[in-house]
Amino acid sequence: MKTITLCLFLLFISSSAFAADDLETVKQRFIGDWELASYYTFPADGDAMEMGYIGRLSYDRFGNMAGLGMPKDLPERQRESSERLMQGFAYWGPVSWDLDRGVVIHHVQGSPMVPQWVGGENIRYFEFEGENILKLSLRDSNGRTTGTLTWHRLK
Repeated sequence: MKTITLCLFLLFISSSAFAADDLETVKQRFIGDWELASYYTFPADGDAMEMGYIGRLSYDRFGNMAGLGMPKDLPERQRESSERLMQGFAYWGPVSWDLDRGVVIHHVQGSPMVPQWVGGENIRYFEFEGENILKLSLRDSNGRTTGTLTWHRLK
């Protein structure tokens, strides 16, 4: 019985260390500056829609993020309007990861364009393609993907 207990204990310690190594590897892959390549939404009753956004995303080595995005045509639409136009997203805060679920959690500290996000969590399902592509997806309460933002690493 002592041998079995010892084996289980060693297995637990080695799997915990492995998970910690995996988390550190994932954190390192996020660090850097990213440019938005595409932003697609997936309506429940229609085809995928390219949102026509530009943006930047940054993750630092201290566990923080900042993201900005806006429609590409916003400056043109503003020139044609007498109203002040505001669209897009801008927010920042610390991040954490849940590797079992494959998510990065943005803990929103500031969001001038969507103030109701402050104090909340923006959960993004992540996927890397090689070293320079990061896909962040949003899902609804049923687990259906409702949007995907594809980011290219800036060098």
